[in-house]
Amino acid sequence: LNDGTFAGLVGLDMEDPEGSQELSVHISTQAGTEHRSYAILVIKENYTVQKLTLPKEKVDLDAKTLKRVKAEQKEMAGAFHHTNTDPLWNGPFLEPVNGKITGVFGSRRIINGQPRRPHSGEDIAAPKGTPVLAINSGTVSLAVDHFFSGKGVVLDHGLGVFSMYFHLSEINVRNGQPVQKGEAIGKVGASGRATGPHLHWGVRVNGSRVNPFALTTLPLKG
Repeated sequence: LNDGTFAGLVGLDMEDPEGSQELSVHISTQAGTEHRSYAILVIKENYTVQKLTLPKEKVDLDAKTLKRVKAEQKEMAGAFHHTNTDPLWNGPFLEPVNGKITGVFGSRRIINGQPRRPHSGEDIAAPKGTPVLAINSGTVSLAVDHFFSGKGVVLDHGLGVFSMYFHLSEINVRNGQPVQKGEAIGKVGASGRATGPHLHWGVRVNGSRVNPFALTTLPLKG
C-alpha cells in the first residue's frame, strides 16, 4: 500500500462452517520467512429462499445433456486453476451493470420444487443488449457458451481474484485477452438457463465464493 504496509484479500466461502477458523500468514523477506497465525470468527448468515419455475428440459436433464454439463463443469473449474501472481486490478472495483437485483448471493434455491445448491452470485436484471463492464482490469480466463450459464466470461484479476459474467447475449472478448477496468466485455442476455434478461455476476477469491458487492466496498487506491 501507499503507506508502506502490506494487505491481502482473504475470501470466506458462503458454505464455510461457522465458528473460529485459523488464518495462517507466511511473510517472505530478505531475512527469511516469518509465520503468523490469526483467529477469525465466522458468523452464520441466514440466507433467503428463492423459488423458481423453469422449463422441465432445463432441470431434468437427459443423458446427452448431462454428459455435456459435466464436461462444461470441468472446463469451468479449470478456469480458476491458474492466476497471475501479480495484482492486475487498478483502484476500486466497479459494478458491471446497473439494474434491479433479482437473485441475491447465498439464497437457497428451489427449482421446480427441487432444492438446489445456493446461489453463488448476484443476478442483476437489465434490458437485453445492455453493455456489461469488466469490474476491474484483468485477463480473460474463459469465454464460452455453456448449457446452464449460457454465454459467459471469467476474468482473472490476479492473486486468485476472479469475476464471472453469465447469461450474456453477446461476448466481446476472447480467451487470454487483457481487458481494462470498465471495458465492455459483453451484453446482457438470457442465454443458458435463465428466466429473462439479466447478468449473473460472481466473484471468487482463492477458490472461495464471495459476495461480489464485497469487492466494490474495498478502499483500494489506484
